[in-house]
Formats: sequence, C-alpha cells, structure tokens
Amino acid sequence: MVRYRYTPLWALALIALLLAGPTAIQAQEDINRSTLYDIPPRWLVDMPTAGTLPRGHFSLGMRLFSEGGGLGYTNIGLSNRFMVGISFGGTNVISNQEPNWYPTLEFSLRFRVVDELPYLPAMSVGFSSQGYGAYNERQERYAYKSRGFYAVASRSFYFYRWTAGWHGGINYATSDEETEHADEDLKDTDFNLFIGFDATFNYNLALLLEYDAAINDDRSANDFAGNGRGYLNLSVKWLFTRNLEIELIAKDLLTNRPESDTFSREVRLTYIDSF
Repeated sequence: MVRYRYTPLWALALIALLLAGPTAIQAQEDINRSTLYDIPPRWLVDMPTAGTLPRGHFSLGMRLFSEGGGLGYTNIGLSNRFMVGISFGGTNVISNQEPNWYPTLEFSLRFRVVDELPYLPAMSVGFSSQGYGAYNERQERYAYKSRGFYAVASRSFYFYRWTAGWHGGINYATSDEETEHADEDLKDTDFNLFIGFDATFNYNLALLLEYDAAINDDRSANDFAGNGRGYLNLSVKWLFTRNLEIELIAKDLLTNRPESDTFSREVRLTYIDSF
C-alpha cells in the first residue's frame, strides 16, 4: 500500500474545524433540542436511514476506529428533505506512525422521497462514497465498502416513554466493480441488502442495531473481502448535551473481517446545531 507522506492543508483545516466544534461556527439560531426525538437518526452505525437533517441545520462529527483511524465529517440540511455531506480521514491518525490518509475527499447526499404516513414508511434515496477502515490501493476500496447508491425505508412506532424504528434497504456499491485496476476474479456482486433497528429510552439514550448482509463482499478469492457472514454492528448513543451526541460502537460482532480477532471498538462524536 502506498503511504502518503504529506498532510493536505485542507485536511488539516477540516480536522481543526471538527475539533473546534461549536467555537468554530457561531450558530445564529439555537436548535432548542432537549431529546433524541427532536432529530431522528440519519445513520445507525454504518447503514443509512430515511431521516434527514431539518433545513438550516448542520452536523459536525468525528469517528475514531481501529488501526489508529480517524474520520471527520459534516452534513448540512439544505431542505427538510435534502441533505448533503463531506468526509475525510485515514488510518494511523492517532499513532506514532505517519498517517495513511484516504486518497480523496468523500461525499454523500440524500433525498427523502416520501414522508412517513400512518400506513406508509418514510423512503429516501441517496449516495455515499465513504467507506470505513483501511483503504486498499490495489483494489481501490475500503475494508468496509462504501454504500454507493442506496434506497432505504424507515418506520417508527411508539410505546410508553420510548420510541423505536425499523429500517431496511438495498444498495449498489461502486467501489471496485468498475475500476480499471481491479482484478476480474476479485470482483463481487453489485447489489446488497441491509436492515436495522433503533430504540430511544428516557429521551437521551438510544440503542442502535444493524445487519449488513454484505452479499457484495464475500468472495473467497478476494483476500480483502469478508468471510461471508455479513456485518452485525451495535452502538449505544447518549445525548450528552442538547447539541452533542456521544456514541460507543461495537462493530463486526460476527468477526466477518479476516484480519480481525474480535469485534472493533469505536467512538463517534456528533455535534448538531443550526445556522
């Protein structure tokens, strides 16, 4: 793997912005958020939901993962239905080694086609080029493949003092299927399925669970692919303040990655406010 021996200035600026958090951007309007109900989850662990940020709201986040990895991202709600985002990171970011920065700035977008109705789930379509884990130069893909193009449906329900939601979708990963450097015998199928569940308790604590079938990432000929069991991920989210979410993630509970001895322990911080 080619190791990047320089740090792009714009990458440093993005990371500095994320570390600065609320002091870097002065919000003109307070979000007045006191529970996790106010803004629905846009992602579970890795899989998307049909939720979007409200118009004029933004999120700044940082995710720390294995191999000294760090990922910074931001999303903006351009309307109540349309959300865009960018992200950048790498491995060996938190270590005493030279960082292995991802080769490009990744982006995402999502449009909610249908709002949730009494007998109809909310439905969204979108695209995300951001994968997770180490980046493989030869196959031009992440260890956990990017979602690519996707369609997802979400349905919420309520009971007593907690709310929950079911989510399911299909995606078409575009990571290594059409790259000119990818070997023919290392290519996987195109489409993939995923399902997930979230539940919020006592207004500020949430449990998120997802299963990615990874049928587009289970070829035994591919030494960088999964073992065929799919990816089962779990996280616990705490609304620490009305703007800041702290999340503890247990990823790949089925140990589908061939290089893993156990599941991955990760941390994600997300700050949400309005312009």
